[in-house]
Amino acid sequence: MSTLNKKFPRLLPEAIRKNMRVADLIDTAFKAYNGGRLAEACRLFTQKMIVGEGTVGMSLTGALTPAGLGKAAIIPLLKAGFVDWIISTGANLYHDLHYGLGMELYAGSPFLNDVDLRHEGVIRIYDVLFDYDVLLDTDAFVRQVIQGPEFQRTMATDEFHYLLGRYVYEREKKLGIKETSVLSAAYQYGVPIFTSSPGDSSIGMNVAAMALRDSQLLIDVNRDVNQTAAIVYAAKSSGATSSVFILGGGSPKNFMLQTEPQIQEVMGIEERGHDYFLQCTDARPDTGGLSGATPAEAVSWGKIDPDNLPDCVVCYADSTITLPLITAYALSKVAPRKLKRLYDARDAQYQALRDQYFKSGRVEKIEHRTDLKKTTKQKAKQKPAQKPKKGRSGRSVTGTARA
Repeated sequence: MSTLNKKFPRLLPEAIRKNMRVADLIDTAFKAYNGGRLAEACRLFTQKMIVGEGTVGMSLTGALTPAGLGKAAIIPLLKAGFVDWIISTGANLYHDLHYGLGMELYAGSPFLNDVDLRHEGVIRIYDVLFDYDVLLDTDAFVRQVIQGPEFQRTMATDEFHYLLGRYVYEREKKLGIKETSVLSAAYQYGVPIFTSSPGDSSIGMNVAAMALRDSQLLIDVNRDVNQTAAIVYAAKSSGATSSVFILGGGSPKNFMLQTEPQIQEVMGIEERGHDYFLQCTDARPDTGGLSGATPAEAVSWGKIDPDNLPDCVVCYADSTITLPLITAYALSKVAPRKLKRLYDARDAQYQALRDQYFKSGRVEKIEHRTDLKKTTKQKAKQKPAQKPKKGRSGRSVTGTARA
């Protein structure tokens, strides 16, 4: 007789009820395929990533803020303390500014005539529409703001976005609106926001244009690389966990994951990789691109702790579907956490990483550890593993590494 009933829960979901809560719907009806992966993602996020003192980083790729997901989902996660730091495309931050400046975007159609839209002065991002003046007015805001004396120096992107977010926050107050901009919310809650490609957006384009007018603002990409690594090192060296919540893929995904190779491979500091990995993507792994690279592949680079590979989930679905559902699930299941305000600790964390680097690192080739065994020091820092919670089906909260 088959032993399936001893290894796996029976697939017999409850009937969907009228007025069913989002969390109940996910727990009872999302049982297989990418619905199953999404349910696993929700449980991983709520039962392991945001419990305790673990640090959670989020990467943003794709046009999420134009679709309103900054206000709808990302800001609630920041406010609840469920996301502690962010790496985003510059484009997401630029379009986030529209909301913070009180500008209007509209739900349109992907099947409009783009030549007609061009003649009418309308911009289209698939089915999101807005007037061309939204771009021009946002550009003018950025140029005016970065003329300020506090911007006339070299700085990392987290500091740049913090200063910019303060201006957006002040503009929101004047307009009588609040919690519309991710940049503004990150400023209020002390959440560092980095951009992996500072010149690849309209914000970077305006910074470059102002350089022709003798602006002294320069982006310190070296500080970005080391500062993001410092955030991860601060979490792991304190015995806490480091989790990554990846929406899409692209450069922000790599920039977030490369923090571990920066610590291990380049700086020679003993580490094992991020603890929990959650990605929502439509990218396939077989094309060889980073966007579709699995957490199992990331283990070979030292990006993911091999012991925690079963606690890695990839959901092959559009972030505009998964992010609102994961956000609703988390807010209904977990009480808000105390804000870490990592931006306030940036200099101390940076110095701690620098001190450890000078103890462990060298210019010459660093010896590669291949045994992957936890040292006594690492074991001592580890907290007792939390037993996986089981849903009504009796299944563990997480799935396999490869969805």
